Amino acid sequence: MRVTVDIKGEATHELTLEERPSSGSVDDVPTYADLLDELELSPHEVSVLVDGRPVPEDQPVETDHVTVLRLIKGG
Repeated sequence: MRVTVDIKGEATHELTLEERPSSGSVDDVPTYADLLDELELSPHEVSVLVDGRPVPEDQPVETDHVTVLRLIKGG
């Protein structure tokens, strides 16, 4: 599954998320936590938005475009 990830104020990434080996379960589908892991981001420092609404990190990715909003920015 190809997903475009727009990290607000930073960069846009094109990711390919692979489904896990099929066991016929919902757990085979990549989650937003998997997406954040690919970007080396912690779910504690960002929110993932789909159509402007936050989504839980354990929800399966069902869209091809997401926005990531950093909640904490060091400095």
